[in-house]
Amino acid sequence: MGGVNPSEFAGKLEEKLRKEKGQEKGEETFFVQTFEQLLETFGTILIVLNAILVIIAGISVLVAAVNITNTMYTAVIERTKEIGVMKSIGARNSTILFVFFMESGIIGLIGGAIGVLLGYGLAKIGGFFAAAAGFALLKPAFPWWLIIGSLLFSFIVGAASGYFPARAASKLKPVDALRYE
Repeated sequence: MGGVNPSEFAGKLEEKLRKEKGQEKGEETFFVQTFEQLLETFGTILIVLNAILVIIAGISVLVAAVNITNTMYTAVIERTKEIGVMKSIGARNSTILFVFFMESGIIGLIGGAIGVLLGYGLAKIGGFFAAAAGFALLKPAFPWWLIIGSLLFSFIVGAASGYFPARAASKLKPVDALRYE
């Protein structure tokens, strides 16, 4: 079939099937699809799946950010006396802000590392099952820049989520913080 245009061939095949079945154009009970049309349909499905995954990932990041913020506010409340002691011996607001800011960033980094490890494990398992099903081309890839980027992103989300609690901790007055029960 070298040199035959697939679209023209599909049109001729559709016409012959229509005549064979005695059907009018637009009232067919069948359809003929070229490989290009199939690829286009597959591409559309992949775009929709990617959009759904991006939405799920966005919701996950938002939930993680809210949880880190909540954890850091709790840490500030629980360590109010400690903050008072730090301030009374000369710690500056910027130092306290930095301590809590980095702590929240590290919490985000730990969560990101767990996510990378779980993602790696699940992808390897999925790749194993894909290869066993005859889809050896579907191998998961883990380039170093993706792993580093994921960890950096998780640190940034964690640090940004802890900014307001860290700022609140740095604004505490030493006398009030030492009196806190």
